[in-house]
Amino acid sequence: MDPIDKQEAILDAGYHLFGMKGFYETKMSEIAEEAGIAKGTIYLYFKNKEALFTAVTRRDCDRFLQSARAILKDSSMNMQQKLIVFARNHLTYYYERRQHTKLFFMTPNNDPELMEYMKRFLQEYMYIVQEMLTEGGLPEPELYAVSYIGILDRHKMDIMVKPNFGAEELEKRVKFASNLFINGCGKELTSSYFT
Repeated sequence: MDPIDKQEAILDAGYHLFGMKGFYETKMSEIAEEAGIAKGTIYLYFKNKEALFTAVTRRDCDRFLQSARAILKDSSMNMQQKLIVFARNHLTYYYERRQHTKLFFMTPNNDPELMEYMKRFLQEYMYIVQEMLTEGGLPEPELYAVSYIGILDRHKMDIMVKPNFGAEELEKRVKFASNLFINGCGKELTSSYFT
């Protein structure tokens, strides 16, 4: 196995085991075994378990950002279409990881490198959504971006904690969240509600 393949095998094994067991319950020896390499080989690529977890997280989040940037660059869609595709991308990301929730809920809480990376990741994602909304002509795109991501993140929690959450429910949430953001509550609320 060449060095790049070994590193990918380690990252794949780390993703699976950290996601299923959590950071603290996963042993480096288990990752080595799943990757099909000697335990010492891991340390040629990653100085410790924290560095491996950060690399697993970085690879996953970088792929997510790439998909979000691709939506932003797609000139064939108008803003409403992009909002729907963004919602699908956002919620599908978590739907595909619902068997690996411990990647999100059982992480090393004392790793400054991971915390710094996550801060940059969240800023970059916010910037991508904000840029899309700016192109769509919305005033105060930062506030809209915060609100849209907030709507999606709340639906994300249901995806991750409800064991029977299925593909049909995912598509329903994509459409609902997008419609709510694009059209507001509309007829659901009368003007007397606000008086």
